[in-house]
Amino acid sequence: MATPFWYNALLSIVKPLYKWRIKKRALDLARYQQECLERFGPFQPPKNKNTIWFHAVSVGETNAAQPLIEHYLKLGHAVLVTNTTKTGQARAKSLFLKAPFEALFQAVYLPADQKSLISAFFEKYQPRLLILVETELWPNLLDQAQQFVVPSLLVNARLSEKSAAGYGKVPSLTKPMLQSLSQLLAQDIATQQRFIDLGISAQKTQVLGSIKFDIHAPEQFIQQASQLKHDWNLSTRKIITIASTHAPEEQLLLSALKPYLAQHPEYLCIVVPRHPERFDDVFNLAQQLNLNTQRRSLNQSIQLDTQVYLADSMGELWLWYALSQACFVGGSLNEPGGGHNILEPMALHVPTVIGPNYFNFHAIVDEFLQADAVKVGQSADEIVELLVRCIEDQAFAEDLSKHAIQVLDKNKGSLQKHIAVIDQYLK
Repeated sequence: MATPFWYNALLSIVKPLYKWRIKKRALDLARYQQECLERFGPFQPPKNKNTIWFHAVSVGETNAAQPLIEHYLKLGHAVLVTNTTKTGQARAKSLFLKAPFEALFQAVYLPADQKSLISAFFEKYQPRLLILVETELWPNLLDQAQQFVVPSLLVNARLSEKSAAGYGKVPSLTKPMLQSLSQLLAQDIATQQRFIDLGISAQKTQVLGSIKFDIHAPEQFIQQASQLKHDWNLSTRKIITIASTHAPEEQLLLSALKPYLAQHPEYLCIVVPRHPERFDDVFNLAQQLNLNTQRRSLNQSIQLDTQVYLADSMGELWLWYALSQACFVGGSLNEPGGGHNILEPMALHVPTVIGPNYFNFHAIVDEFLQADAVKVGQSADEIVELLVRCIEDQAFAEDLSKHAIQVLDKNKGSLQKHIAVIDQYLK
């Protein structure tokens, strides 16, 4: 079923604004031009055709898809990954654009959802299967998948009440879009029911849990962390990482941490902002707070007197977690927030603290809270107190970490269930 005229007209109107936003966020002219080519054509040649195409919006979705992508690459399948954000694409490339997968793997931006662009993309890349990760639905993308007879699956699907209400406001877009999906594999019953209420047939849905529980830290980052601990003399440092942060989280948390950093020279805070366009702002903020700060982007190492290390790189979050004794996962103290993935640090046995605004991960966080496997601070001061307790109270930290691993282990198995469904479309 073709997408409504008003939707396509609206896309044409906002296209110049979209290009302006890309230019504003671009780090330099060459990267801006490359991104425009990938989003608006002419598209770069495909490395492979007949690929399994994964679309993952950003870092979180790319991380969720990681074990699936890895599974099919190891089997020798060609994989195409599209992302919506810079950070998502950087993450995908850091994971897979290297030996032994380089020849089988390609990552590009998802084109703007104009029918002509999406049609040209399908024509050029000729995928055999489209796998959308979590919630990323685009009307023309799914319409053209049907036109090109490419099965489309929404995997690890999640949908909050708030997002469902948003989709519910445009039933002329939402219902046909959902009906064109071949399968929807939901994380939980609440998500499944929200999608059914929005128009997908119940027969096309299954509840398979979250792939995110089947997580493992890439060995390369564990080895790299071990090397850095040696090279940078970090054995005596007590390291807190505040990761995936949004404004004003860095300012609130660094201000609350400052007295501790002043009193304890062994304390170190690694800051990993969520969005690269904020790197300079966060560095300036640390300078204003008179905190001795080094930057990853300048290849600076952590010195004996470093108080803050700005991890202004992309695709290295596992590395910073692997160096930590405690962490805060951001997007949960800011307003409105929503939270980010807490499972990565937990998989590395790192005690984890978040803020109160975690509605994007409500079901997952609540399970960890019930098991006393994560801590929620209501304010920056409370979060910092919890982080300090994690690095000073070994029994407290070990209990948190042990309980987190128990919850992770209990929930594993979704990955194999997803693979069984996907394999049906690859026969």
